[in-house]
Amino acid sequence: MRLVFAGTPDVALPSLDALAASRHDVVAVVTRPDARRGRGGTLSPSPVAARAAELGIPVLKPARPRDEDFHAALRALAPDCCPVVAYGALLPQSLLDIPAHGWVNLHFSLLPAYRGAAPVQSAILHGETQTGAVTFRIVEELDAGPVCGTLRTPIGAHETAGDLLGRLAESGATLLTETMDRIEDGTATFTDQAPEGGTYASKLEVEDAHVDWSAPVDEIDRRIRACTPAPGAWTTLGGQRFRLLEVAPSERPSTDPGLVERDRRSVHVHTGSGQLQLLRVQPAGKKAMAAIDWARGLHTDEIRFDR
Repeated sequence: MRLVFAGTPDVALPSLDALAASRHDVVAVVTRPDARRGRGGTLSPSPVAARAAELGIPVLKPARPRDEDFHAALRALAPDCCPVVAYGALLPQSLLDIPAHGWVNLHFSLLPAYRGAAPVQSAILHGETQTGAVTFRIVEELDAGPVCGTLRTPIGAHETAGDLLGRLAESGATLLTETMDRIEDGTATFTDQAPEGGTYASKLEVEDAHVDWSAPVDEIDRRIRACTPAPGAWTTLGGQRFRLLEVAPSERPSTDPGLVERDRRSVHVHTGSGQLQLLRVQPAGKKAMAAIDWARGLHTDEIRFDR
């Protein structure tokens, strides 16, 4: 089957690799235009564009999916189906109609739960114990098309959004490839999503990653894991931003939210219910380090994070 793959960030790479190694013919890749990255602001291709170049696959980088030149290029490629993983732009119906079998998206949640840009982060933030991935046919309404394939997985008690997304990217690549196989074989079935249970998972912003120490310890733990690695959980110490990279809930009782306790082996912070152990941190202007190393370098009796 002739495929045109659409994707942009690192999370799409396992699917591109899997499809390129499959029985299908990936005739082109669609990705977002080159963007300025890093401290120097160098104009660089997306991770998917870079991998496609390594694989020798032609790359299309339309500024807007509605551009007629892009429509014409896609028609000329004559794809049977367009698999999608985190492309990053909405597709008009005129584009969706070009491939015979439509555009099929790999989405990292159990739809209709957590439609939108941050399904993995939102699942952790809301205390879900299970999540997964689905393949579905794209329609103009956001993440609302009929579902073909589903996989489920538990969310680890200490798993960050980065950890979980990495796992789902790998297992989802297999699911997406199997979906392409079933479409080609004529055995794929697409089932409309349940009308109830739909939730929207908006992108987490920097302010969403700000820790409120008066909240319960489990809620703070979920927020930090959901915001790791991006946008990165933080608090402030003496008015300066202090990043929280790795933590673990503790059964120690809490009396004074924001107060830091330290001994020779550990560092804990009081919360609204229980204490949270700090494992790795990044103080303002410094590199990431073990929390105990940070605490040993302090020369004050009382340490208190701002609330």
